[in-house]
Amino acid sequence: MKKLFSFIAVAFLFGTVSVQAQDRKLQAYAIGFYNLENLFDTEHDEGHNDYEYLPDGRNKWTDMKYQHKLRNMARVLSEMGTDKLPYGCAAIGVSEVENARCLTDLCNQEPLKKRNFQFCHIEGPDQRGVDCALLYNPSMFSVRNVKLVPYVYKKQEDIERGRATRGFLVVSGTLADEHVTIVVNHLPSRGATSYYRELGGEQLRAVKDSLQQDDPQVKLFIMGDMNDDPADASMSKMLGARREMKEVEEGGLYNPWWNIHASGTGTLTYSGAWNLFDQIILSRNLLDIEGKKKYETLTFFQPQIFRRDYLFQQEGKYKGNTLRTHAGGVWLDGYSDHLPTLVYLVKTRK
Repeated sequence: MKKLFSFIAVAFLFGTVSVQAQDRKLQAYAIGFYNLENLFDTEHDEGHNDYEYLPDGRNKWTDMKYQHKLRNMARVLSEMGTDKLPYGCAAIGVSEVENARCLTDLCNQEPLKKRNFQFCHIEGPDQRGVDCALLYNPSMFSVRNVKLVPYVYKKQEDIERGRATRGFLVVSGTLADEHVTIVVNHLPSRGATSYYRELGGEQLRAVKDSLQQDDPQVKLFIMGDMNDDPADASMSKMLGARREMKEVEEGGLYNPWWNIHASGTGTLTYSGAWNLFDQIILSRNLLDIEGKKKYETLTFFQPQIFRRDYLFQQEGKYKGNTLRTHAGGVWLDGYSDHLPTLVYLVKTRK
Protein backbone atom coordinates (compact mmCIF):
# COMPACT_ATOMS: atom_id res chain seq x y z
CA MET A 1 0.00 0.00 0.00
CA LYS A 2 2.85 2.39 0.83
CA LYS A 3 4.42 1.87 -2.62
CA LEU A 4 1.07 2.43 -4.29
CA PHE A 5 0.61 5.67 -2.34
CA SER A 6 4.09 6.78 -3.38
CA PHE A 7 3.28 6.21 -7.02
CA ILE A 8 -0.04 8.04 -6.76
CA ALA A 9 1.72 11.01 -5.13
CA VAL A 10 4.28 11.18 -7.93
CA ALA A 11 1.61 10.80 -10.58
CA PHE A 12 -0.07 13.82 -9.01
CA LEU A 13 3.24 15.68 -9.04
CA PHE A 14 4.07 15.01 -12.66
CA GLY A 15 0.55 15.36 -14.03
CA THR A 16 1.34 12.68 -16.59
CA VAL A 17 3.69 9.80 -15.90
CA SER A 18 5.49 7.74 -18.49
CA VAL A 19 5.37 3.94 -18.47
CA GLN A 20 9.04 3.98 -17.54
CA ALA A 21 8.32 6.16 -14.51
CA GLN A 22 5.51 3.84 -13.47
CA ASP A 23 7.92 0.92 -13.52
CA ARG A 24 10.33 2.83 -11.29
CA LYS A 25 7.77 3.60 -8.53
CA LEU A 26 8.95 7.11 -7.74
CA GLN A 27 8.66 8.84 -4.37
CA ALA A 28 8.26 12.62 -4.17
CA TYR A 29 9.22 15.04 -1.39
CA ALA A 30 8.81 18.76 -0.71
CA ILE A 31 11.11 21.10 1.22
CA GLY A 32 9.89 24.62 2.05
CA PHE A 33 10.66 27.99 3.62
CA TYR A 34 8.37 30.60 5.17
CA ASN A 35 9.04 33.92 6.91
CA LEU A 36 6.39 33.93 9.65
CA GLU A 37 6.61 37.71 10.15
CA ASN A 38 7.02 38.26 13.87
CA LEU A 39 5.72 35.18 15.61
CA PHE A 40 6.07 36.51 19.17
CA ASP A 41 4.46 35.26 22.35
CA THR A 42 2.99 37.75 24.83
CA GLU A 43 5.74 37.63 27.47
CA HIS A 44 8.95 39.65 27.67
CA ASP A 45 12.19 37.76 27.01
CA GLU A 46 14.95 39.26 29.14
CA GLY A 47 17.56 41.06 27.06
CA HIS A 48 15.47 41.30 23.92
CA ASN A 49 13.66 44.29 22.44
CA ASP A 50 10.27 42.60 22.13
CA TYR A 51 8.25 45.35 23.81
CA GLU A 52 5.99 46.08 20.83
CA TYR A 53 4.73 42.49 21.08
CA LEU A 54 3.47 42.70 24.64
CA PRO A 55 -0.14 43.32 25.75
CA ASP A 56 0.69 46.93 26.64
CA GLY A 57 3.05 47.44 23.69
CA ARG A 58 2.52 49.28 20.42
CA ASN A 59 0.79 46.31 18.79
CA LYS A 60 -1.37 45.51 21.85
CA TRP A 61 -0.25 41.91 21.42
CA THR A 62 -2.78 39.94 23.44
CA ASP A 63 -3.15 36.20 23.88
CA MET A 64 -6.13 36.29 21.50
CA LYS A 65 -3.98 37.80 18.75
CA TYR A 66 -1.18 35.33 19.49
CA GLN A 67 -3.55 32.37 19.20
CA HIS A 68 -4.90 33.69 15.91
CA LYS A 69 -1.34 34.09 14.63
CA LEU A 70 -0.51 30.50 15.57
CA ARG A 71 -3.64 29.23 13.86
CA ASN A 72 -2.93 31.20 10.70
CA MET A 73 0.70 30.12 10.48
CA ALA A 74 -0.20 26.47 11.05
CA ARG A 75 -2.76 26.63 8.26
CA VAL A 76 -0.17 27.80 5.75
CA LEU A 77 2.57 25.44 6.91
CA SER A 78 0.25 22.43 6.79
CA GLU A 79 -0.95 23.28 3.28
CA MET A 80 2.50 23.91 1.80
CA GLY A 81 3.27 21.21 -0.74
CA THR A 82 -0.27 19.86 -0.86
CA ASP A 83 -0.81 21.30 -4.33
CA LYS A 84 1.34 18.40 -5.47
CA LEU A 85 1.65 15.98 -2.54
CA PRO A 86 -1.21 15.11 -0.20
CA TYR A 87 1.18 14.67 2.75
CA GLY A 88 2.80 18.11 2.38
CA CYS A 89 6.38 19.03 3.23
CA ALA A 90 9.05 16.86 4.79
CA ALA A 91 10.78 19.93 6.27
CA ILE A 92 10.15 23.69 6.35
CA GLY A 93 12.62 26.35 7.39
CA VAL A 94 11.08 29.35 9.14
CA SER A 95 12.30 32.78 10.21
CA GLU A 96 11.11 35.53 12.58
CA VAL A 97 10.20 33.22 15.46
CA GLU A 98 10.81 34.54 18.97
CA ASN A 99 11.61 31.38 20.90
CA ALA A 100 11.08 27.67 21.51
CA ARG A 101 7.79 28.32 23.28
CA CYS A 102 6.35 29.79 20.08
CA LEU A 103 7.57 26.78 18.12
CA THR A 104 6.08 24.36 20.67
CA ASP A 105 2.75 26.18 20.52
CA LEU A 106 2.92 26.20 16.71
CA CYS A 107 3.59 22.47 16.44
CA ASN A 108 0.70 21.84 18.83
CA GLN A 109 -1.75 23.41 16.41
CA GLU A 110 -3.99 20.67 15.07
CA PRO A 111 -2.95 20.71 11.37
CA LEU A 112 0.70 20.20 12.38
CA LYS A 113 0.11 18.08 15.47
CA LYS A 114 -1.71 15.39 13.52
CA ARG A 115 1.42 14.95 11.38
CA ASN A 116 3.61 14.94 14.51
CA PHE A 117 5.65 17.93 13.34
CA GLN A 118 8.81 18.57 15.40
CA PHE A 119 11.29 21.45 15.35
CA CYS A 120 14.99 22.28 15.58
CA HIS A 121 15.91 25.60 17.15
CA ILE A 122 18.84 27.23 18.93
CA GLU A 123 18.35 30.57 20.67
CA GLY A 124 20.30 33.22 18.79
CA PRO A 125 21.72 36.66 19.64
CA ASP A 126 19.37 38.85 17.57
CA GLN A 127 18.52 42.04 19.46
CA ARG A 128 14.78 41.77 18.76
CA GLY A 129 14.91 38.10 19.73
CA VAL A 130 13.82 36.63 16.39
CA ASP A 131 15.39 33.35 15.30
CA CYS A 132 15.33 30.81 12.50
CA ALA A 133 14.12 27.24 13.00
CA LEU A 134 13.40 24.08 11.06
CA LEU A 135 10.07 22.28 11.30
CA TYR A 136 10.03 18.70 10.08
CA ASN A 137 7.84 15.63 9.69
CA PRO A 138 9.77 12.81 11.42
CA SER A 139 8.11 10.19 9.23
CA MET A 140 10.11 11.58 6.29
CA PHE A 141 13.06 13.52 7.74
CA SER A 142 15.24 12.43 10.66
CA VAL A 143 17.69 14.76 12.40
CA ARG A 144 21.36 13.86 12.91
CA ASN A 145 22.85 17.09 14.21
CA VAL A 146 21.92 20.75 14.82
CA LYS A 147 24.23 23.73 15.25
CA LEU A 148 24.08 27.51 15.00
CA VAL A 149 26.92 29.15 13.10
CA PRO A 150 27.17 32.84 14.10
CA TYR A 151 27.05 35.72 11.66
CA VAL A 152 30.40 37.49 12.21
CA TYR A 153 30.87 41.22 11.74
CA LYS A 154 34.19 42.37 10.30
CA LYS A 155 34.11 46.18 10.51
CA GLN A 156 35.74 47.47 13.67
CA GLU A 157 32.88 49.86 14.43
CA ASP A 158 30.37 46.97 14.31
CA ILE A 159 32.53 44.90 16.63
CA GLU A 160 32.91 47.80 19.07
CA ARG A 161 29.14 48.36 19.14
CA GLY A 162 28.65 44.74 20.10
CA ARG A 163 26.19 44.19 17.28
CA ALA A 164 24.56 40.79 17.01
CA THR A 165 22.20 39.33 14.45
CA ARG A 166 20.73 36.04 13.34
CA GLY A 167 23.15 33.22 12.62
CA PHE A 168 22.94 30.23 10.29
CA LEU A 169 20.96 27.27 11.63
CA VAL A 170 22.55 24.11 10.21
CA VAL A 171 20.49 20.93 10.46
CA SER A 172 22.02 17.68 9.24
CA GLY A 173 19.65 14.79 8.66
CA THR A 174 18.41 11.96 6.51
CA LEU A 175 15.83 12.26 3.74
CA ALA A 176 15.05 9.43 1.33
CA ASP A 177 17.91 7.42 2.90
CA GLU A 178 20.41 10.13 1.91
CA HIS A 179 22.48 12.59 3.91
CA VAL A 180 21.05 16.09 3.49
CA THR A 181 21.83 19.30 5.33
CA ILE A 182 19.48 22.27 5.51
CA VAL A 183 20.87 25.72 6.31
CA VAL A 184 18.19 28.19 7.44
CA ASN A 185 19.09 31.86 7.64
CA HIS A 186 17.75 35.40 7.65
CA LEU A 187 20.27 37.89 6.30
CA PRO A 188 20.41 41.52 7.52
CA SER A 189 17.48 43.68 6.48
CA ARG A 190 17.44 46.33 3.80
CA GLY A 191 17.71 48.89 6.54
CA ALA A 192 21.40 48.00 6.33
CA THR A 193 23.57 48.48 3.25
CA SER A 194 24.25 45.71 0.73
CA TYR A 195 27.65 45.15 2.33
CA TYR A 196 26.12 43.32 5.31
CA ARG A 197 24.13 40.92 3.12
CA GLU A 198 27.17 40.36 0.91
CA LEU A 199 29.09 39.50 4.07
CA GLY A 200 26.31 37.06 4.91
CA GLY A 201 26.53 35.50 1.44
CA GLU A 202 30.28 35.09 1.88
CA GLN A 203 29.76 33.38 5.24
CA LEU A 204 27.07 31.11 3.82
CA ARG A 205 29.55 30.03 1.16
CA ALA A 206 32.08 29.23 3.88
CA VAL A 207 29.45 27.13 5.69
CA LYS A 208 28.70 25.34 2.41
CA ASP A 209 32.38 24.64 1.76
CA SER A 210 32.86 23.30 5.28
CA LEU A 211 29.88 20.95 4.97
CA GLN A 212 31.09 19.64 1.64
CA GLN A 213 34.58 19.14 3.03
CA ASP A 214 33.13 17.00 5.84
CA ASP A 215 31.05 14.98 3.36
CA PRO A 216 31.48 15.62 -0.40
CA GLN A 217 28.26 13.67 -1.04
CA VAL A 218 26.02 15.72 1.24
CA LYS A 219 23.01 17.27 -0.49
CA LEU A 220 22.53 20.88 0.55
CA PHE A 221 19.53 23.18 0.81
CA ILE A 222 20.51 26.76 1.67
CA MET A 223 17.29 28.61 2.41
CA GLY A 224 15.99 31.73 4.01
CA ASP A 225 14.88 35.31 3.78
CA MET A 226 17.94 36.68 1.99
CA ASN A 227 16.65 40.28 1.95
CA ASP A 228 18.11 40.31 -1.56
CA ASP A 229 16.95 39.06 -4.93
CA PRO A 230 18.70 36.18 -6.73
CA ALA A 231 20.67 38.49 -9.03
CA ASP A 232 21.99 40.65 -6.19
CA ALA A 233 25.65 40.38 -5.25
CA SER A 234 25.10 38.55 -1.96
CA MET A 235 23.52 35.60 -3.79
CA SER A 236 25.06 35.66 -7.26
CA LYS A 237 28.61 36.72 -6.44
CA MET A 238 29.40 36.06 -2.77
CA LEU A 239 27.40 32.84 -2.36
CA GLY A 240 27.91 31.99 -6.02
CA ALA A 241 24.45 30.57 -6.74
CA ARG A 242 24.02 30.23 -10.52
CA ARG A 243 21.07 31.19 -12.70
CA GLU A 244 21.17 28.14 -15.02
CA MET A 245 21.86 24.50 -14.15
CA LYS A 246 24.48 24.22 -16.88
CA GLU A 247 26.46 27.02 -15.22
CA VAL A 248 26.83 25.19 -11.90
CA GLU A 249 30.38 23.99 -11.35
CA GLU A 250 31.36 20.90 -9.33
CA GLY A 251 30.52 21.62 -5.69
CA GLY A 252 28.55 24.70 -6.73
CA LEU A 253 25.02 25.93 -6.18
CA TYR A 254 21.90 26.47 -8.29
CA ASN A 255 19.30 29.19 -7.66
CA PRO A 256 15.99 28.13 -9.27
CA TRP A 257 14.37 31.46 -8.31
CA TRP A 258 16.48 33.69 -10.55
CA ASN A 259 14.46 33.16 -13.72
CA ILE A 260 11.19 33.19 -11.78
CA HIS A 261 11.97 36.64 -10.41
CA ALA A 262 13.15 37.83 -13.84
CA SER A 263 9.72 36.88 -15.19
CA GLY A 264 8.15 39.51 -12.91
CA THR A 265 6.92 37.60 -9.89
CA GLY A 266 8.17 37.14 -6.35
CA THR A 267 7.34 36.59 -2.69
CA LEU A 268 6.80 40.13 -1.39
CA THR A 269 6.05 43.55 -2.83
CA TYR A 270 7.62 46.94 -2.27
CA SER A 271 6.37 50.11 -4.00
CA GLY A 272 4.34 47.99 -6.40
CA ALA A 273 7.24 45.78 -7.52
CA TRP A 274 7.90 42.14 -6.64
CA ASN A 275 11.02 41.04 -4.79
CA LEU A 276 11.97 37.40 -4.34
CA PHE A 277 13.89 37.28 -1.07
CA ASP A 278 12.65 33.84 0.03
CA GLN A 279 14.96 31.40 -1.70
CA ILE A 280 15.91 27.73 -1.48
CA ILE A 281 19.27 27.16 -3.13
CA LEU A 282 20.45 23.68 -4.11
CA SER A 283 23.79 21.92 -4.33
CA ARG A 284 24.84 20.56 -7.71
CA ASN A 285 24.39 16.92 -6.70
CA LEU A 286 20.63 17.52 -6.44
CA LEU A 287 20.46 18.40 -10.15
CA ASP A 288 19.99 16.21 -13.20
CA ILE A 289 21.83 18.55 -15.54
CA GLU A 290 22.28 16.09 -18.41
CA GLY A 291 19.05 14.15 -17.90
CA LYS A 292 20.86 10.90 -17.15
CA LYS A 293 20.22 10.30 -13.45
CA LYS A 294 16.72 8.89 -13.94
CA TYR A 295 15.92 9.85 -10.35
CA GLU A 296 18.12 7.09 -8.93
CA THR A 297 19.17 9.50 -6.18
CA LEU A 298 17.29 12.41 -4.62
CA THR A 299 16.81 14.87 -7.48
CA PHE A 300 15.37 18.38 -7.80
CA PHE A 301 12.17 18.46 -9.84
CA GLN A 302 10.67 21.96 -9.67
CA PRO A 303 10.28 25.10 -7.52
CA GLN A 304 7.02 26.71 -6.42
CA ILE A 305 5.88 29.93 -4.80
CA PHE A 306 3.00 28.86 -2.58
CA ARG A 307 -0.11 30.95 -3.24
CA ARG A 308 -3.60 30.88 -1.77
CA ASP A 309 -6.25 33.56 -2.14
CA TYR A 310 -6.42 33.98 1.64
CA LEU A 311 -2.77 35.11 1.68
CA PHE A 312 -3.65 38.28 -0.25
CA GLN A 313 -5.72 41.37 0.45
CA GLN A 314 -8.89 41.01 -1.59
CA GLU A 315 -10.07 44.62 -1.70
CA GLY A 316 -9.16 48.22 -1.04
CA LYS A 317 -6.09 50.29 -1.82
CA TYR A 318 -3.71 47.40 -1.21
CA LYS A 319 -5.65 44.72 -3.08
CA GLY A 320 -3.24 42.09 -4.37
CA ASN A 321 -0.65 42.69 -1.64
CA THR A 322 0.11 40.04 0.94
CA LEU A 323 -2.29 40.05 3.90
CA ARG A 324 -0.13 40.86 6.91
CA THR A 325 -0.75 40.49 10.63
CA HIS A 326 -0.52 44.28 11.09
CA ALA A 327 -0.46 47.17 8.63
CA GLY A 328 -0.47 50.86 9.45
CA GLY A 329 -0.96 50.07 13.13
CA VAL A 330 -4.13 48.06 12.41
CA TRP A 331 -4.45 44.38 13.28
CA LEU A 332 -5.56 42.57 10.09
CA ASP A 333 -5.53 39.02 11.49
CA GLY A 334 -3.48 38.10 8.44
CA TYR A 335 -0.48 35.93 7.74
CA SER A 336 2.84 37.41 6.61
CA ASP A 337 4.35 40.03 4.33
CA HIS A 338 6.13 37.13 2.57
CA LEU A 339 4.84 34.19 0.55
CA PRO A 340 6.27 30.72 1.19
CA THR A 341 8.51 28.92 -1.28
CA LEU A 342 9.23 25.24 -1.78
CA VAL A 343 11.05 22.80 -3.99
CA TYR A 344 9.89 19.34 -5.06
CA LEU A 345 12.27 16.38 -5.21
CA VAL A 346 11.94 12.91 -6.65
CA LYS A 347 13.68 9.59 -6.09
CA THR A 348 13.13 6.04 -7.28
CA ARG A 349 11.95 3.72 -4.53
CA LYS A 350 13.89 0.49 -4.10
